Amino acid sequence: MNELPPLRDVIDAHGLRAKKALGQNFLLDLNLTRKIARAAGSLEATTVLEVGPGPGGLTRALLMEGAGRVIAIEKDERCLAALEEISQAYPGKLEIIEGDALTLNEAEVLGESQSSVKVVANLPYNIGTALLVKWLTPQVWPPFYDSLTLMFQKEVAERIVAQPGEKNYGRLSVLCGWRTKAELLFDVPRQAFTPPPKVTSAIVRLTPHPRPLFEADLSALEKVVAAAFGQRRKMLRQSLKSLGVPAETLLTSAGLDPTRRAETLSIEEFCALARAFASHP
Repeated sequence: MNELPPLRDVIDAHGLRAKKALGQNFLLDLNLTRKIARAAGSLEATTVLEVGPGPGGLTRALLMEGAGRVIAIEKDERCLAALEEISQAYPGKLEIIEGDALTLNEAEVLGESQSSVKVVANLPYNIGTALLVKWLTPQVWPPFYDSLTLMFQKEVAERIVAQPGEKNYGRLSVLCGWRTKAELLFDVPRQAFTPPPKVTSAIVRLTPHPRPLFEADLSALEKVVAAAFGQRRKMLRQSLKSLGVPAETLLTSAGLDPTRRAETLSIEEFCALARAFASHP
């Protein structure tokens, strides 16, 4: 490996100022980026998909921690030259793709990869939730990845791991809990970034279950959960009216009390409601 210059020097050399429009905040502390890389578990013989590498702080850490191969998806063309320097320092280990992760066809990019695949990324704040939902909702399950180790704003991270009855429990909690084991690992202080964001961040690891915990049609579950939490302060008999079928009938079929509210329902109960909705004529 060739010696790489410090990240601050790279940012200065390439004139890389973080763009708010792209949700960018650069993480330059190598001890911290290596901690994030290690949180994904062993990376040997692993293909790592990284989204939004920016100047490459986490990219370096992934390679230093022994990743078999890193595929970095970067939308900001200003960052490509800095990433290319890392590629030259780790010959054959880093593939850089200029593109938008939201529209990326991961199967196409990964090709016939025989190694395990892990997604590890300090996600741009403005697309983090949308990307997570994309990775949680493929029609075919289990998905292309063995795990997701991702950074979000702490508020979003808390929604991902929230349990029924907790104030952060919502649509994201149900979807994550249904198809994966979601763990909140550690916080990342705002001072660790350049420029510092207004909020604390947190690292979450999601490991897909071989099959969803309870039987339910994905589309039906998404609709039921969206309706229930769309008016979360109302009783289910009221909030579920937006589904266009008799709410009381659905709730009776699912064995649920119509006076309950969305945040009290377990994932199993939401799945029962989704099955009732899917089978309604």
